[in-house]
Amino acid sequence: MTATAQDAMFWDPVVRSETRPDGSILVWQEGALDPCPAAITDAFMDWAARTPDTVWMAERGPDRAWIELTYAEAAARIRAIGTALLGLGLSADRPVLILSGNSIAHALIALGAQHVGIPSAALAPAYALTGGDYLKLRDIADQLHPGLIFADRLEPFFPAIETVFDASIPVTTLTGTMPGRKVIPFDTLLATPPTEAAEAAHAAITGETVAKFLFTSGTTGTPKAVIQTHGMLVSNQQIIRQCFVFMTKTPPVVVDWAPWNHTASGNKVFNMVHTNGGTYYIDDGRPTREGIARTIENLREVAPTWYFNVPLGFQMLLEAFETDAALRKTFFSRLQMLFYAGAGMSQPVWDRLTRVADEMVPGGVLLTTGFGSTETGPFALCCTERQKTSGNLGIPAHGVTFKLVPQGDKLEGRIKSPSITPGYWGNDTLTAEAFDEEGFYCFGDAFRFADPDDPAKGLLFDGRLAENFKLASGTWVAVGPVRAQLTDDLGGLASDVVAAGEGQEDLGALVVPNWTALAAIAGDGTQGAALLDHPAVRRAAAERLAAHARRATGSSNRVTRMIFLAEPLEFDRGEVTDKGSITQRAVLRNRAALAARLWSDDARVIRPAEAEA
Repeated sequence: MTATAQDAMFWDPVVRSETRPDGSILVWQEGALDPCPAAITDAFMDWAARTPDTVWMAERGPDRAWIELTYAEAAARIRAIGTALLGLGLSADRPVLILSGNSIAHALIALGAQHVGIPSAALAPAYALTGGDYLKLRDIADQLHPGLIFADRLEPFFPAIETVFDASIPVTTLTGTMPGRKVIPFDTLLATPPTEAAEAAHAAITGETVAKFLFTSGTTGTPKAVIQTHGMLVSNQQIIRQCFVFMTKTPPVVVDWAPWNHTASGNKVFNMVHTNGGTYYIDDGRPTREGIARTIENLREVAPTWYFNVPLGFQMLLEAFETDAALRKTFFSRLQMLFYAGAGMSQPVWDRLTRVADEMVPGGVLLTTGFGSTETGPFALCCTERQKTSGNLGIPAHGVTFKLVPQGDKLEGRIKSPSITPGYWGNDTLTAEAFDEEGFYCFGDAFRFADPDDPAKGLLFDGRLAENFKLASGTWVAVGPVRAQLTDDLGGLASDVVAAGEGQEDLGALVVPNWTALAAIAGDGTQGAALLDHPAVRRAAAERLAAHARRATGSSNRVTRMIFLAEPLEFDRGEVTDKGSITQRAVLRNRAALAARLWSDDARVIRPAEAEA
């Protein structure tokens, strides 16, 4: 595929901007958003009628064979489930709560509920599996008051359900029972004959009907129920279709592991597939040392047309791409786009991934990202122009107006679009705080133009305003750019970093190690925590930290000391999400003692090579 041919696969935007007297800047593109259906399942039912035998979703069975479900089969099950849920008296005030992870059954019960105007809410399974006091799960239960709980396998979730939820709330599951609680076999839902009442409930759906709830904690650590209306979801999918034009001609095939309790996959990718008549292969792998093997197994068998992952996932796949010719050949055989999100991609990973793509596909493959949040549907900004470096978030998509408001020496990003949430369920105060006086949703993040003289060249992330802090000198530190730059400058040694130094004279960092890279540098078979004390590893880190310091322009972006994290980040302490994104403030709060050791004579501290000498 030539560069010219691939460029025609995306929208051709005309960008406009306006600078107001108060210094705020509006950016948008010309062109209206095309009409959308009323309900998020309307496109699904249309595809079920037009291409009934196309596989909609597939998952691995116990024998590792793919279990497939066609659009026609799924449509019938969605209608049956919707009818059954209506019969249970469920509503926005008594939604379906989904505790288990991605599966065909999970997808069916979510869509079945949404098809008849009943919201679903998928939670990170860890909320119910980590034990303890289940504080976050209790908080969520108090906010939503579920009328039905779904877990594909009941046994692992038994303690959480028994501890947190009133015995009057029924459970539906594929396997398992619970004494003292009504358990509805999932097969019973599937066997329910559709009724006219269910069809009437579907016909009554409007753009304001609540489709689902997604929970986000941002920097607070407290789950908030973000309302997702049908109007939000369908308009966001139309925004995506008008950006990724190729999906209107080639139904997407995805192989995706990312959790559906997050907006990136649970809204964008999940709905993108059935909106465009594509096929979703549930990847049962993960971007971990243990889980990446399953992702590789799946990608050996299924060639995606559109591929999404977090930067750490791409980093792990690269190690396989560069040594496994058969995997590389299958993966790139019909690939049209690579998309990363969840964190910034380091330049070394960007360069390696671009190099492999260029070798495998004539003209290369667009590697890109965008920006959005749970509150925005999520799709809001996207870059469809080839870049030489990572980080360009692109421009506002169709129907999106982006506002940049001066906040000190930063520009805070705010947004209006048809896919913005109406607010947080049951929390009018939090809802009011999220919007400005013109009705723009406030991200709380800073942005800057890639080219100050040309807004059409895209926007760059400039840090979370809530994460930024001051050094002892009074100098502000923009945490986001510092983290991205140091991760780049460590040249593959780090998967991510956490910046520290509030009230100190200089910056330090807690570094999440890339264990594979450290083992390669050691070169003598050393593994695990022992790698962090290996002389070759410490020497390489000190040399790269010195190069980073030489490139820095001042104390606000020069990290002078670092400690590798020997212990993994913990989900249940809010340090990392289940898609791998780090919560900077939570790490610093939970590991305050270790961060303080950065400014001590602790043997774990690594300083720039010149200082070490």
